[in-house]
Amino acid sequence: MNIYPYLLDILKYFIAGIGVVSATYYIIKPHIERSEKVQLLEFKRTLNAQTLPLRLQAYERLVLFIERVNPSSMLIRLNGSDYSAGELHSIVVNEIRNEYQHNVTQQIYVSPRAWGVMRRVKDDTMSIVTNAIKGLPEEASGMDLSRTVLMHLSKLEDNPYDIALAMIRRDLEDLF
Repeated sequence: MNIYPYLLDILKYFIAGIGVVSATYYIIKPHIERSEKVQLLEFKRTLNAQTLPLRLQAYERLVLFIERVNPSSMLIRLNGSDYSAGELHSIVVNEIRNEYQHNVTQQIYVSPRAWGVMRRVKDDTMSIVTNAIKGLPEEASGMDLSRTVLMHLSKLEDNPYDIALAMIRRDLEDLF
């Protein structure tokens, strides 16, 4: 009994089977890839619908932070005339730190550029207030510190808080 014809038949069927499987794979592959892309787009759309309100709220919080640490509004809110310059300086620095800590989780939802703007506003505001108190005598009042800080801000060509808000708005426009 000769085994070669049987092996040849098996080899023919095997090669034909590989050909059918390969052809089927190349015919079905684009449909599978398209289906994966559609599923990915649906997932992204669902994810975006869920995170967009959180991202908008985070940007709102950044704007609120910038407004709250802006010395022109913060010093009025804290009523610096009741304190010495040193006391007001401590209150302002603590207020800035508390506001920052209260909003630190918002960095998850905003761009790194927007978060960098917020950090820069915090650092610059603390620097402005600290530099202002260094130039005042020991017995200076909170009102003297307020006046010095506001005078420094008025001498700046561009208001850094307005610039920060514009950058946040520009970043927010990139979302849409």
